Amino acid sequence: MARISPLVAIPPLAFAGLAAIFLWGMGRDNPNELPSAFVGRQAPPVSATTLSGKTQLTDADLRTGEVTVVNFWASWCPPCRAEHPTLEALTAEGIKVVGIDLKDPEPAALRFLSEHGDPFAAIATDPQGRTAIEWGVTAPPETFILDGEGNILHRHAGPLVREDYTDRFRPELDKALAAGS
Repeated sequence: MARISPLVAIPPLAFAGLAAIFLWGMGRDNPNELPSAFVGRQAPPVSATTLSGKTQLTDADLRTGEVTVVNFWASWCPPCRAEHPTLEALTAEGIKVVGIDLKDPEPAALRFLSEHGDPFAAIATDPQGRTAIEWGVTAPPETFILDGEGNILHRHAGPLVREDYTDRFRPELDKALAAGS
């Protein structure tokens, strides 16, 4: 009688393992959400540059005791244009919104804010993308919710529009605002 090699069990076991991983991934609350290693940790530093005529965003601005929304944006980014009215509405609501302008020529960024409005209490620029790397930003727009001590509570990748805003971002912001009161 021929003996069956134990190696023949490897492919079915590997398949079963991959299937289990995929099944787990599909069962998550939001399988499209990119987890952030920074949630629950202190926000990384921001760059010490800003746009001409704008208030410089500093690390101290992220630790003022109030909930802060930090938005990475660029004038060349179409989704940033789509979410801009949402940022203006948040500012009109009295929520502190600050911006980090990512890899943007200054004239283009200033023109964008002049044409569409400036919802930012303060702005830092990130011409080389170093600050974005330190924050774990993959592409603009990305928005972070910080507590009053500058700890990251939530990261939102993509524009703050429609269901992404109402179903994913806004509940997290409301939770942060309620905890900060």
